[in-house]
Amino acid sequence: MKAKYAYPLYLAAALTIPNMQALAQSPSDEDELTLVYGDNDSVSIATGTVQALRRAPAVASVITAADIAAIGASDLDQVLEGVAGIHVNRSANNYSPLYVVRGIVSQVTPQVLVLQNGVPITTIYQGNKGNLWGGYPVEHIARIEIIRGPGSALYGSDAFSGVINIITKGAAETPGTEIGARLGSFQTRDVWLQHGGKLGTVDVAAYLRVGDSDGQNSIIDADAQSRNDKLFGTHASLAPGPVNTGYQAVDGNLDLARGHWRARFGYKLRDKLGTGAGIASALDPVGQQKSERYTTSLSWADPQFSRDWGLGATVSTLQYNQLIPVDFNLLPPGTVLPSGKFPNGMIGAPEVWERQLRLSAFADYSGLNGHHWRIGVGHDDLDMYRSRERRNFSYAPNGAPIPLPGVVEFAGDRSFILPHRRKIDYLYLQDEWHLAKDWNLTAGIRHDRYSDFGNTTNPRLALVWDATFDLTAKLLYGRAFRAPSFNEGYAVSNPVTMGNPKLQPETNGTLEAVFAWQARADAQVNMTLYRYSMSNIIRTVNNPGVGTGAAYANTGDQTGHGLELEGSWNVNRDWRLLGNYAWQRSVDDATGRDAGYAPHHHLYGRADWQFSSGYMLSSQLNWVAGRKRAAGDARDPVADYTTLDLTVATRRGRQQWNFSASVRNLFNADAREPSLAPGLAIPHDLPMAPRALSVQAVYKL
Repeated sequence: MKAKYAYPLYLAAALTIPNMQALAQSPSDEDELTLVYGDNDSVSIATGTVQALRRAPAVASVITAADIAAIGASDLDQVLEGVAGIHVNRSANNYSPLYVVRGIVSQVTPQVLVLQNGVPITTIYQGNKGNLWGGYPVEHIARIEIIRGPGSALYGSDAFSGVINIITKGAAETPGTEIGARLGSFQTRDVWLQHGGKLGTVDVAAYLRVGDSDGQNSIIDADAQSRNDKLFGTHASLAPGPVNTGYQAVDGNLDLARGHWRARFGYKLRDKLGTGAGIASALDPVGQQKSERYTTSLSWADPQFSRDWGLGATVSTLQYNQLIPVDFNLLPPGTVLPSGKFPNGMIGAPEVWERQLRLSAFADYSGLNGHHWRIGVGHDDLDMYRSRERRNFSYAPNGAPIPLPGVVEFAGDRSFILPHRRKIDYLYLQDEWHLAKDWNLTAGIRHDRYSDFGNTTNPRLALVWDATFDLTAKLLYGRAFRAPSFNEGYAVSNPVTMGNPKLQPETNGTLEAVFAWQARADAQVNMTLYRYSMSNIIRTVNNPGVGTGAAYANTGDQTGHGLELEGSWNVNRDWRLLGNYAWQRSVDDATGRDAGYAPHHHLYGRADWQFSSGYMLSSQLNWVAGRKRAAGDARDPVADYTTLDLTVATRRGRQQWNFSASVRNLFNADAREPSLAPGLAIPHDLPMAPRALSVQAVYKL
């Protein structure tokens, strides 16, 4: 098959390198078949070109739509928990998911970059995917490609401990029309429609999902106000009480492709979103949040622009609004603090509006024997152009909240954070060099220039050796960085933590050794050893000379090392077994103690059984263990837990109904994720969902 005929399929599945479609060279016939059938043995996230996963110059994983369907997942978090070295933690604030990679934990700004079709979905206010995230549906996902380890040499900021790229379905991956509905525990309801086909010469894929849920209702038995009540003799706390995790959701995507052009449009609404365990770690059943996210991208790419050259360019936009329709009760009615009484509760409502524009272009050159060069340039314009706050308190000189007679609106320079604009220019260079038979060396470097804190340069080296027919060894080194979020740099009215405009980026250097063994034609075993060193970690400190009270500062260092084992075995046409085990140890260099809160041991196992011609039973075991506390937290270690999930589903063809039923946490394990040190706010950690059932029906035309 000639590459020009396969190009639409290649474009549909390829990764967008720093905001652009990663089309660099003609895929081989093997690669083309891989893309058509959605195999998980190829990956493009490592370099931007499709290549065998075993030989990719990175520690990479691939999850296909078939994998997602087999485990009965309804949300991205359920999928990621099964990836070696990744654990999904939670924040008390909104119960937002935190993706912990290799023991690197952050309660606010996770050091992992999440992409959708290669474009960052990072919100610049918090520097993450958005605290008002509210989940991510999976029906329209074609595949997920994941790097564990640094990726800043290609992807820039936030590709610190890993990169997750969600690739949505194009016309080729969802031919025809599909309608689906799901009912589940906690009054969860979802309906969706997706279609793939042609409109004249244009390939069209469309997806629309509407859903809502009351959210899981696990009980918090003591919260931040419980401690205040003991200190000040009040009875205001709402604990024991349930967490607030309800939501209403709308998700939409439109994908148009013709020739070398591709346009994507996305919309993500989360309304009536609950506050989790409370914005200030005090239960709040009243407050509601809303986020809207509009995304667009337009790409042009020609992998065979001339004999030795491939070219491409992309422009993308993101508009993100974080709104508070119903004001938060940061602390409940009846609260008494040394600074005053709050008979109606301590009320707040911070809101931000931001827009992002990303421009990028790349050129590939393969005219030099044994080399494949790539050069890329880009410009990002990140603008948090508006902020507004409503609250019923002001601040004393020492930062303590003082009651106001009523709720007052603060905007502009009186708001909790100043509007800010950041511009980034970057240049990267990569060479894939076939230096000898069975040896490949990938070298890359990227330089970023930030308008607010300066320059940063991050290299990578990857040596891949096909030692034998069935064994590949890799030695990898990479350096990564995370830029300060706008909240860390420019918050000006916060009683807990002030921003610090002098912050510098966090850095991380990682060395990895990887062994990929094709044990037999139907069995694969991988082992990864790694060691990392983090510097300039952004943490809160007292009296740093910036503002009043505590503020953010570059004050931490952390080192870690670990082991990851992965295996898969297609026992026969009916049985498939796969699993992984991750062990890690991370140390805070200042204290010499465990950095805390990440599992030392994480075991995942899955078994898929196809039976009775057209039925599948899938089981998942997840064991999380060895989570110690950080320095300054005197509580006992976080309790271990084991969960078991089961899914049974039909596998019929087109123009037929398919059904599935899933139970998650079958034995109703008391699974908890750690609350913040020193544990005075929520002393008994964050309870996760109890046993949950769901049933689903899908009809494909």
